[in-house]
Amino acid sequence: MSAAGAGPLDRVAVAWRARVDRDATGGPGLGARVVGTLGSWVRSPLAPRSFRRRPPSAPQLRPRVSVVVPCYDYGRFLPQTVGSLVTQEGVDVEVILVDDASTDDSLAVARALAAEHPGVTVLANERNLGQVESFNRGWEQSTGEFVVRLDADDMLPPGALARATALLEQHPEVGLVYGHPQHFDDGTPPVPALGELSWTVWDGRAWLAERCRTGVSCITSPEVVMRSDLLKDVGPLDPHLRFTMDVEMWLRLAAVGDVAYVGGADQALHREHAGSLSVNEGSGALLDLRARADAYDRLFANVGDRLTGAHGLHDRARSALAQDALRYAAAAADRAESPAPYLELATEVWPASVAWPSAARAFRRAARAGRTGRTGPGAVVRRMARRARTELMYLRWATSGL
Repeated sequence: MSAAGAGPLDRVAVAWRARVDRDATGGPGLGARVVGTLGSWVRSPLAPRSFRRRPPSAPQLRPRVSVVVPCYDYGRFLPQTVGSLVTQEGVDVEVILVDDASTDDSLAVARALAAEHPGVTVLANERNLGQVESFNRGWEQSTGEFVVRLDADDMLPPGALARATALLEQHPEVGLVYGHPQHFDDGTPPVPALGELSWTVWDGRAWLAERCRTGVSCITSPEVVMRSDLLKDVGPLDPHLRFTMDVEMWLRLAAVGDVAYVGGADQALHREHAGSLSVNEGSGALLDLRARADAYDRLFANVGDRLTGAHGLHDRARSALAQDALRYAAAAADRAESPAPYLELATEVWPASVAWPSAARAFRRAARAGRTGRTGPGAVVRRMARRARTELMYLRWATSGL
């Protein structure tokens, strides 16, 4: 979300999120205590299997982590990205750069970095294969016991891999670890936060059920460290998916292993810029809803036979997506725009939603706005209520990872 060209409510939300992100990792300041207290009020119903305020120190042996970096026309970012990897302490890092037939100088930059750093290797696709095949190709060549998928414009803060692998080695039942990512606009990366560390471990299937209940991912991408053996078990990125392939892969891992979270530190630096896939091809509410529905469909097609109550979980996810679609429909009606695309999508993913009161209300508001050409005074109040709900969910995510 950018403050440029935004209305007053949007600017308030931008400032709120900046404050939440700054204080979400904890620390001695009053702001961190206030944010932590507020976050506890919107706590997720998912109970942890275990929680440690002071995690054990990292093991003496250096775990090997393979970081696969698909790259298409991001040569200008590669030096920063690779620099953040080869300087990670406490781990043996294998960096695999996969150039996806870039049209800029990415391949030349990648090869220069490989010549400079012994732990960096380069794979060059003869033709553009896309993110999924590029990652899968790099992962097939990897040798680490742990693996990270990192976009070529993102970075890892100092100590991120040591913190994640220490948790993985202490908890062999955990299949993936994630943490708080700091988002920043194209430019100078922010100073990553580091407060009092904590570890949270959730039962993987309970975590998956919570994701089905909400219908929303709680992971950006670069903050995830996965156990390679489990990835071999469930398979890498699904080529049937274009935008939510990583979401589906994490859900698949949760079906066969536990999920953990590193608290008290930024675990990734995620760059947002005008050329990113999420800003261009991967943006838009309708596309996002459809992509999430596809991810859940593929999840249960891939590992549904390994999940008790898979049919009910799938229904729960599609019902949650329909609820989201109806929220967008209501927002469109309150802007005197047609809610029809969202109502159609809600009915498509969960046919019973056509009879829900929220669908009827969206229809009535849209019809009223169509007759008068304007929305009623209640539209502003409803917009504020929807925004408040969104920002409370953001607070919960930032302070708990859920």
